[in-house]
Amino acid sequence: MHKDLLALMRAERSVRRHLGVTMAAAVLAGLLVLVQAELLAGVLSGRFTAAALAVLAAVVGLRALLAWGQGVFAGRTATGVKSALRHRLLDRLRELGPARLTAHGSGELVTLAGRGLDRLDDYLTGYLPAIAVAAVVPLAVLVRLFAADLASAVIVLVTLPLIPVFGALVGMTTKAVTERQFLALSRLGGHFLDVVRGLPTLRAFGRARHQATVIAQVADAHRGATMRTLRVAFLSSLVLELCASLSLALVAVPIGLRLLGGSLDLTTGLLVLLLAPEAYLPLRAMGTRFHASMEGVAAADAAFAVLDRSAEEARPEGARATSAGSGAPEIRLENVTVRYPGRDDAALEDVSLTIGPRERVALVGESGGGKSTLLHLILGFVRPSAGRVLVDGVDLRELDLTGWRARLAFVAQRPHLFATSVADNIRLGAPEASMEEVRRAAEAAHADFVAALPQGFGTVVGERGTNFSAGQRQRIALARAFCRPGASVLLLDEPTARLDGRSEAAVVSATEELTQGRTAVIVAHRPAMIELADRVIRVHEGRVVSDTTRPAVAESAPGGTVVESAPRGSQVAARHEGSGR
Repeated sequence: MHKDLLALMRAERSVRRHLGVTMAAAVLAGLLVLVQAELLAGVLSGRFTAAALAVLAAVVGLRALLAWGQGVFAGRTATGVKSALRHRLLDRLRELGPARLTAHGSGELVTLAGRGLDRLDDYLTGYLPAIAVAAVVPLAVLVRLFAADLASAVIVLVTLPLIPVFGALVGMTTKAVTERQFLALSRLGGHFLDVVRGLPTLRAFGRARHQATVIAQVADAHRGATMRTLRVAFLSSLVLELCASLSLALVAVPIGLRLLGGSLDLTTGLLVLLLAPEAYLPLRAMGTRFHASMEGVAAADAAFAVLDRSAEEARPEGARATSAGSGAPEIRLENVTVRYPGRDDAALEDVSLTIGPRERVALVGESGGGKSTLLHLILGFVRPSAGRVLVDGVDLRELDLTGWRARLAFVAQRPHLFATSVADNIRLGAPEASMEEVRRAAEAAHADFVAALPQGFGTVVGERGTNFSAGQRQRIALARAFCRPGASVLLLDEPTARLDGRSEAAVVSATEELTQGRTAVIVAHRPAMIELADRVIRVHEGRVVSDTTRPAVAESAPGGTVVESAPRGSQVAARHEGSGR
């Protein structure tokens, strides 16, 4: 049995209760086979009167009732386990953030959390009860056979282990091919999801037809893996049925000869013939359920692997949770290097910089230079491969990330809008915000277009914000940040990208107001946004190549001479540029 799933079921009280009822019903229904066989053998041999048929019917009805109860509680067990596992998986991925989500493969994770975990039904509703029945009923049947006929009991005792032995041998191959099938399914689902998400881009660059060919190849690989799995499953069923049939023949033939010779009474012979198949049936059923449940087990292995790997990434060994303070913090990076899995080049390499309290810093440079990675470091979405990130002198890995993120307001380059009302999208980071606070946040973000919508703030947003322009989506995202007045750190990732001049001016104006009194880090390409910063840090190929404090506003010196303060940090910039960094 899967130890991680069993630990999960023990941790969930309701699941544990439903599983107990399921197991008890399955075992009791299996044990009633002994009573049913006794009654039937007695009636057929004339030992019992016809009145025993009423008792036999009651036993059959009770078995049917127990089977129904087993199905109901097994379904509740499966629902509870899948729900608990999905919650754990989604909670862990939410803690890790989008960077690690992408590293794990978003499409594969969607397939895992959806279709993959749904396949646990066969394991939870079929295989687990079959294990309980196989552990109890064959032993009870053997005890009764030893009491009825020693020779037949010895034959059953000798041949019974053949089924689990052959089942285990075939099961090793089954597990391997099923894991390959689930991997192929994950690749198919993940690739298809990624293609659907990027279809507009693929059509724009004329690559849609090529992706259709790729999907066909991935689907063909999944078809081949599925056929191999079915082939092994059918062959294993053949092996188990053959073993059981030969074993029953070894019991039935001597029983028939002894009945003809008169050395065995009819009641005992019928009882042995009725009970012998029941000794093999639970083991055969367990083998069949095992093959049907292997895809679900492979999905559970993948889910717990993500949880275990994510737990290690989320908090290093020996780290302690430290609560974050309040107020605008100082953020310092000390010799930070970040390497993403599967990439040779570092996203950031040996970066050291300090961002003072209430300082506004603009990160500039070409796309892919490491600016967004630096934001993800501060958010705690990415852990440095080397070096450390300090918040007011405390290592970010030792902070309580939930408390730290409560101090942040983050506006992404492509903010995600959910298919709910505009008001709910704005209060996403502050669910307790009142409607008046939502309106004030929208007004501060220059999202005046909301008032002109058909239902105003109650207007339902289309999937991923399809019924809004890029500028409108960006201003709703800024309104989210305004709706978090307690946030002391503002992180903006190219908020004016893909905006027209009017939208850009509105966003810049809103950003200037939003950054007042906060520590702000802004990834920017447009001059208007860079003008808001106190410092401009240029990042190139994962390295800081210049760090320049912008000149203060020109002041008039005595005698009317205009004096402009020299840019602090210009020596740093010259040093970096002279060294080729």
